[in-house]
Amino acid sequence: MDVEDINAVQALLLYNIGEAEVVIRDLKDRGYYHGSNVSYNIKKLTEFEYLMQERCAHDRRSIRLKLTEKGMRLCNGIRTLQNDLASKVGTTPETLKALDAASQALLQVERTWTDFIRYGHE
Repeated sequence: MDVEDINAVQALLLYNIGEAEVVIRDLKDRGYYHGSNVSYNIKKLTEFEYLMQERCAHDRRSIRLKLTEKGMRLCNGIRTLQNDLASKVGTTPETLKALDAASQALLQVERTWTDFIRYGHE
């Protein structure tokens, strides 16, 4: 897609915002992004004109994020790439069963890591 000014994490952040308007705090609360990385990535995405920021009228401490036209073009391009890749994977019962098993395994790995981080090892 010839995008060289942002990284994969920043592109994923744009994709997760999509057509919505979100508050930075909501991104952190969802657990997708942690700590200062969110602020840094939002700063860069705003600097490169993928995101717009504006203060909420009812709570001046909160900042709403919305994709610019440039950000939406990239987001739509990512969506198209994902759809193309998904169509190449196939939808046979065997493939769907294998994907479901892989998804369940990855969820278990995520839970294990989350518990480890949250509670430490014993």
